[in-house]
Amino acid sequence: MLRSILLKLSESPGFAHWVTSNPTTRRMARRFVAGETLDDAIIAARACNSLGMYTSLDYLGESVATVADAQRAREAYLEIFDRISQERLHANVSCKLTQLGLDLSPDFCEGLLLSLVERAARYENFLRVDMESSVYTQRTIDLVKHVRARDPAVGTVIQSYLYRSEGDVQGLLTYGCRIRLCKGAYKESDEVAYARKRDVDGNYVRLMQMLLPSGFYHAVASHDPRMIAQTIRFAAARQISKDDFEFQMLYGVRTDLQRQLVKDGYRLRIYIPYGRDWFPYFMRRLAERPANLVFFLRNVLRP
Repeated sequence: MLRSILLKLSESPGFAHWVTSNPTTRRMARRFVAGETLDDAIIAARACNSLGMYTSLDYLGESVATVADAQRAREAYLEIFDRISQERLHANVSCKLTQLGLDLSPDFCEGLLLSLVERAARYENFLRVDMESSVYTQRTIDLVKHVRARDPAVGTVIQSYLYRSEGDVQGLLTYGCRIRLCKGAYKESDEVAYARKRDVDGNYVRLMQMLLPSGFYHAVASHDPRMIAQTIRFAAARQISKDDFEFQMLYGVRTDLQRQLVKDGYRLRIYIPYGRDWFPYFMRRLAERPANLVFFLRNVLRP
C-alpha cells in the first residue's frame, strides 16, 4: 500500500512542486540523481569508471507534449554520445521513448530513435531503450525490433513483474536483442502484473535463466542480494564467463554491493540519471525500497 501511495504521489503536480522547490529534498535527490546538467553526469561517470564500473547515462524526462520537446531530447542524447567519446568514458546511453515522442507519433518516434542508434553505432557504442509502464510495452518492443533489424546498436528492458515477459524475451532473442532484466518500478494492475514479491522474484530467476545461456550479452539489473546470488550460482553452474554478461545497479543505491561485485571480478554498470525533470524518477526510487524512504523521512523530518 505504501508503494502505491508513493507512486500515486508521483503523479501529483502539487506534491511535485513542493518536492522540487524544497532545498532539503533537492539535496536528497542528489543521492539518486547525478545533477541537472550533462557536466554533472560526466563527473559522476568518471568517478564510477575510476572504481572499475561502467555507466549508462540517462537524460531524465518522459511523456513530452510537443514535437519540439522530443527533438530537444534527441539533441540532448546526441550530445551525450559525443561527450562520452570526447571524454573517453566507459559508458553507454539509456532513454525513454515517450521522451522521444512515442505518444505523439510512433513513426516520428522511430525516426528519432534510429538517429540515436546511428550515432551510437558511429562511436561503436550502444543505446538502451528503457521500459516504461505496461501501456507502452508492446509499442516499445515493436519499435526496438524495427530499429534493431536495421542496426544492432540498440537493446531494451524486460520487467519481471509483467505476466507477458517470458514471451517478450523469446521474441526479442529471435532478433538478437540485448536485454536488461529488472523487476519493474511502475504501478500496475493485477490483470497484467504479479502482485506478490515472491512471484516477481520467481519470474525474474526464470527470465535470467533464459537470458544468460542465449549467447547474447545481457544485463542483470538488481539490488536484491538473493537475485544476484542466484545469477552468480547459475552462471557458474553453466560455465558462463563473467565477461559474457553484466550486473547493473542504480546510482546511489547499495554502493556496498556495487563495490563487492567489482571486487569479485564481475562487470558492473551504474545507471546515472541527470536533468531537471528528476521528480518522477526520484519518487520511483523511494517506492522501490523501504531503506530509500527511511532516508527521505529522516532528512525531511530532521529538526
